[in-house]
Amino acid sequence: MSHIVTRKAVAEMAGVSEATVSRVLNNVGPMREETKQKVLEAAEILGYYPNAIAQSFARRRSGNLGVILPYVPKVHIFSTYYFSEILNGIGEQVRELGYDMLLIFRKPRHENGYMDLFRSQKVDACILLGTTDTPEERTALKALEEAGHPFCLVNQHFEGEHFLEVDADHEQGAYEAVKHLLNEGYRKIAFLNGPPQYSNSLDRLKGYVRAMTEAGLFNPDKSITEAVPPEWLNSGNYSRTSGYEAASRFFCNKDHIEAVFAANDRMAIGLMQGFRDLGVLPGKDVAIAGYDDSDAARITDPPLTSVAVPFYQMGVMAAKLLLSDSGSEDSEMDGAFDHRQQVQLGTKLIVRSSSKGNQA
Repeated sequence: MSHIVTRKAVAEMAGVSEATVSRVLNNVGPMREETKQKVLEAAEILGYYPNAIAQSFARRRSGNLGVILPYVPKVHIFSTYYFSEILNGIGEQVRELGYDMLLIFRKPRHENGYMDLFRSQKVDACILLGTTDTPEERTALKALEEAGHPFCLVNQHFEGEHFLEVDADHEQGAYEAVKHLLNEGYRKIAFLNGPPQYSNSLDRLKGYVRAMTEAGLFNPDKSITEAVPPEWLNSGNYSRTSGYEAASRFFCNKDHIEAVFAANDRMAIGLMQGFRDLGVLPGKDVAIAGYDDSDAARITDPPLTSVAVPFYQMGVMAAKLLLSDSGSEDSEMDGAFDHRQQVQLGTKLIVRSSSKGNQA
């Protein structure tokens, strides 16, 4: 019958006090390397596993990385490519660094409760997904920053702030997609964008306008929103349904539109379905390009041209930046955490048959 190895047994084998064993196993305070090795060897020989609850209490830390997600009724959030890829990346890095991941859902327009998560010691750091640029959100994030609580924003940028962010170069990604459509011979290219409260929606609009302006199709003296003909610009909420509904709005101007660039694949796929129901064949009567390069982009009819975004790597990077810093002995979660680093990863255009120049 196996018996439970105690900290006292480890201390006796190593020839040190129980307090020293506790300091070594919790990595607290300075100590001689020789003493540290004696304790670790004794613990390994005896098969001693410190109690996780006692260990976290001694460190005044939970061992949890919180991941805050938006709660949207009737939306299967884990089946969406964007969230599943980022969460996989976060989960892999969390596992490697010896943490646990705590998923937290919050409803839009409700009190976010970010500070309470840290006050109750439920999390040591948190990653925020699906945040929107609203005055309330900025105020809440600035409060976290001022308190020195470690957090990271993924795929969202707050202009004028210096929060820790991991993002992708969405402006360049959109530019490359529209540039491709232009190179295929299309000139009347419409844009189906996402909600304006997401920074990546503005970034993609900038990329679209830049490509069209360089091609001499938009007036360079006008602002971003003024440069685009109203009938060439629509918006959805990044859902397939919103893409489907946009098809009828574009259809009213079908004689003036040769191609549509959609700000994500879900809207692009809905757009293709909507056009097909209206008797307009995607890839033949109208070119379509999407964004994200989700798994679904490969199996649409026709296969969808899309911009690949490294969502998995973004999740890995966010967790690594947070936990490497929050886990250091120097910070000790006392306000020394540096939020100012902002990382931007590259994107890549993947060309498929939905955007070939049949009308060129």
